[in-house]
Amino acid sequence: MPAATGPQPDDRPAPALRAWVGTYPAVGAGSAVDTGEGIWAVTEDSAGRFDARQVSRGPAPSFLALSPDGSTLLAVGETSPGMVVRYAVQPGGGLVERERVTSGGADPCHLLVHPSGRSVYVSQYGSGSLAVLPLEPDADEWRFAGGIGQVFEHSGRGPRERQAGPHVHSSVLLGDWLLALDLGTDELRRYRVAPDGALTVEGVAGRLPHGAGPRHAAVTSEGHLAVTAELDAHLYLLRWDAEAGVVEPLDRIALGEPGAALPAHVVAHGDRLVVGVRGPDEVVTVRAAGGRLAEVGRRVVATWPRHHALLGDRLLVAGERAHRVDVHLQGRDGTDSGEAVQALTIPSPACVLAV
Repeated sequence: MPAATGPQPDDRPAPALRAWVGTYPAVGAGSAVDTGEGIWAVTEDSAGRFDARQVSRGPAPSFLALSPDGSTLLAVGETSPGMVVRYAVQPGGGLVERERVTSGGADPCHLLVHPSGRSVYVSQYGSGSLAVLPLEPDADEWRFAGGIGQVFEHSGRGPRERQAGPHVHSSVLLGDWLLALDLGTDELRRYRVAPDGALTVEGVAGRLPHGAGPRHAAVTSEGHLAVTAELDAHLYLLRWDAEAGVVEPLDRIALGEPGAALPAHVVAHGDRLVVGVRGPDEVVTVRAAGGRLAEVGRRVVATWPRHHALLGDRLLVAGERAHRVDVHLQGRDGTDSGEAVQALTIPSPACVLAV
């Protein structure tokens, strides 16, 4: 019998979803919103190559979070007043928008989902507040359970121009505690976390030096807290006392000149900390061991590295002003050999959320 001819079925495996990317408007942060920006899905083929495609549109979805079961994607709308948008995740990386709710403040810039999936914490830079949005299961996904559950307004100021009032930039969960990092007041505000994710105000866990400007945090392999300080260009290492709910200074390391270097996101990778620094546009790798910090290496990355994520041995860096996400190889010591091995064209990328 002659061999079959003509088109044959493509039996190659479908690309695997590896990350979501949230964006600002194409012109950049602070420009007119809802001008085509949205969320991009990053997939990987069988040869290990990434691809990115836009799968939703929405106003300034600059930060993303995923429900614990992966069924629901949440995105801020970094606007004033702010919003949070809920999407149902579809097979293959598609998104279906389900609902939008007010965030209870202005310019939401960070989301954190409670491990139970029943609450999402919204850090709001413009209004200097932290909001709690309850969630509840609904068939195969999660939905908002009646809108805003709690809003906590911060107060205070710091010595620098950008510290005329509170600016809550992010939050971090540490067991039964949540710490909110306030860039405007240099404080790590402390909240007690209930089993359902509701919060109770418990004062201040600690403060960075005046004018430091805490932005993002990561928990080290030793259980300490590493905090990027945007305004004084340092990375701080803080001992975390879970019983008392307080932090104490251990060490700090300069990442550049204040004003010229603006540290942003930090990711823990074994005993290494990987920090994005805007201005010099570098990723700095720092060893955190024995309660001390030591710089391991630096690499130049895409312009204005606002956020990054690790995917195995690859580091995806969102170069907001370069309008691309670069893929770097990540060695065991937290460094790589140099240039990016791939670049994904994405307008004004602001957040990379690994799946």
